[in-house]
Amino acid sequence: MPSYYDRPTYLRGIRDGLPFILVVAPFALLFGVVATEAGLTVFETMTFSAVVIAGAAQFTALQLMNDNAPTVVVIASALAVNLRMAMYSASLTPHLGALPFWRRALAAYTLVDQSYALSTLEYEKNPAMTLAQKTSYFFGVITPVLPNWYLWSLIGAMVGQSIPPELALDFAVPITFTAMIGPMLRTGAHVAAAFVSVTCAILFAFLPWNLGLIVAGVAGMITGAQVELWQERKTNNEGAK
Repeated sequence: MPSYYDRPTYLRGIRDGLPFILVVAPFALLFGVVATEAGLTVFETMTFSAVVIAGAAQFTALQLMNDNAPTVVVIASALAVNLRMAMYSASLTPHLGALPFWRRALAAYTLVDQSYALSTLEYEKNPAMTLAQKTSYFFGVITPVLPNWYLWSLIGAMVGQSIPPELALDFAVPITFTAMIGPMLRTGAHVAAAFVSVTCAILFAFLPWNLGLIVAGVAGMITGAQVELWQERKTNNEGAK
């Protein structure tokens, strides 16, 4: 039976994932607080957090629930925010697709922004990594992140409204995504997709129930795909000359 564990690589993944605790902790704490303020019990908050594990989608769903948006809009908006996970999965398939089913299922469950961002960067820097090393690094990154997400979500749910607003825990949201997205803007397609999605999010902010996020996400993905196709055609034409 092949081994999918490489201890040095796993430990390196843990080391690289540790800094994310600094933003995951307040992010999860804030979610726990907001969820209880929205009327969820501690059990419901933890179930939500453990099943979804997607902070942006969870905050989106809570906001829409507070706005009494239709259930279909809540679900559609949360899925739209989480569409990036489908792209993450497709991107990681060449690296982890050969794993047994249960390991792929576990990887799918633990696929979050942090594990994807660090893993793809590591795979690109070290293309000679074996499947065991790639798997070990991926799960190493998520090892310090996931337990802290659960723990601080629970603390936030239990503490609830006793946390003073002066702490401004919502700072964790933009910092987290800026830290992850910045290094990933490596190509013209990435930059174009980010620019279009941000622009559309601002232009369509007037739409009810955060529907502007759906418009922005779709527009960004279409833009990125079209720029990649244009770049590919340009490269092929230059090679044919």
